[in-house]
Amino acid sequence: MSDPAPVPICEGLFASTDPPHLIGGRCEACKCDHFPRSSTCPFCANDRTDQVDLPTEGRLWAWTAVTAAPPGYHGEVPFGFGVVELSDGLRVLGRLTEADPTRLTAGQPMSVVVVPLHRDDEGRPVVTYAFAPLER
Repeated sequence: MSDPAPVPICEGLFASTDPPHLIGGRCEACKCDHFPRSSTCPFCANDRTDQVDLPTEGRLWAWTAVTAAPPGYHGEVPFGFGVVELSDGLRVLGRLTEADPTRLTAGQPMSVVVVPLHRDDEGRPVVTYAFAPLER
């Protein structure tokens, strides 16, 4: 029997394309991008935003390791967590595929990837976005 199809942790956060990308919003008034997408702009409170595919690469801005599972979390620990500044300047919080903070550096190139997180109650793999060090 084949493994059931993966399901995203939350619909509308990312697209599992090749390469994967985050789905953000762009305000019609101030033209600022934001993530995650919202119908209201977090910068100017305008209520008209459009969906936009965000850049697939960026640079590591800040990072840490999560060594204790947060309440309700079903994935493995430790895992990396950080801020990546995408190539358009938008800074995004998210998981990092590297859990050892000593192996990461400020400004390190990163790319969006889709990674398994855990299995849901029906046994389906649940996936989420993360940032992986980009090999150049």
